[in-house]
Amino acid sequence: MNIAVAQSGGPTSAINASLAGVFKAARSSGKIETIYGCLNGIEGVIKDRMIDLGKAIPDDEAAELLKRTPSTALGSCRYKLPDADSQPQVYEDILSCLEKHGVGAFFYIGGNDSMDTVAKLSAYFKEKGSDIKVVGVPKTIDNDLPCTDHTPGFGSAAKYVAVTTQEIIRDSSVYALESVTIIEVMGRHAGWLTASTCVLRANGEIAPHLIYLPECEFSAQRFLDDIREQQKKHKAVIIAVSEGVQLKDSKCLRSDKLDVFGHQQLSGIGKTLEELVRSEIGCKVRSIELNVMQRCSSHIASATDLDEAELIGAKAVEYALDGKSGIMMVFEREKGEKYSVNISCADAALVANKEQFFPMEWVNDEHNNVKDEAIGYFLPLIQGEVEIKMNNGMPVHFKLDM
Repeated sequence: MNIAVAQSGGPTSAINASLAGVFKAARSSGKIETIYGCLNGIEGVIKDRMIDLGKAIPDDEAAELLKRTPSTALGSCRYKLPDADSQPQVYEDILSCLEKHGVGAFFYIGGNDSMDTVAKLSAYFKEKGSDIKVVGVPKTIDNDLPCTDHTPGFGSAAKYVAVTTQEIIRDSSVYALESVTIIEVMGRHAGWLTASTCVLRANGEIAPHLIYLPECEFSAQRFLDDIREQQKKHKAVIIAVSEGVQLKDSKCLRSDKLDVFGHQQLSGIGKTLEELVRSEIGCKVRSIELNVMQRCSSHIASATDLDEAELIGAKAVEYALDGKSGIMMVFEREKGEKYSVNISCADAALVANKEQFFPMEWVNDEHNNVKDEAIGYFLPLIQGEVEIKMNNGMPVHFKLDM
């Protein structure tokens, strides 16, 4: 049979590693003839924009370069698949495209909303008597997918955020002036990525001195009091804050605009808090929004992250060939001092449109920092350095002509 694979949602440093894993496993299975790549996610299937990955990835060297390339090689989309009852033509177009190309299994690499697509398509194919398998491969730097210990892409993002925070600490400590530096980290509802800055303590760093997560109620007055308390001990106060933190009883960070999935568009917690500190405390203050750099900074990617991302993509092929459908592949962390994971699966419907929040038992009583217990969770995920192919002093990336 043939298979098809697509990528969706925000790019990461590891999503192409999962694509490489699907491709390599399919090519070596002896059961799959053509491996199609769908351009721009599920929209590529709806519009029949399919390419032969066997021609686009001609050898092992190209597959290895793909693994080390950030972002989504096949392009992405933010398309909310409607219910089959409301727009049956969309589902008919998808089924028609996959049947036309002889596809027996479809792999969707993405996050919460992508797993909604996996669950809906699997149910529709089953209802129509189609034997096409649909398997989800997790991806998100937010690390907020239920049913899995962690998600591919998170480890590399966490490593970048930690390293960048450490460099900001060095930069901010050179002057004798009192200063406050606010680092805004991605995370709309779940604070995993912001919380991961606590790993710096493993190397003896004290900062960030304050860490604020969207899971906790946030008060402007308490925030100012926290800073004043830290200023008694530190000239340069470093703060990590999730983009989704909301000031109590304030709409200054909210927006009436929603994206296609109904997610509220945010409007700059870092800059707002910078202005608050400047007005109420008056010391030197700056805010730094890490923005999209934390998603695709492959030059500081976690080797563990990329290796696991490739492996979970390969396992997805095994599960599909074994007849599984409507599932998302998951990591299960084994107990013990030495880090190791097993790969299993969960019903995609249990993941679709749901979020896994940072555990409150790892947040301190003051809700302004993360306990040391969290370090043991984060630290294994950022281990290992990736050898990057370079040309003229710059990384070489795998690129498709789209």
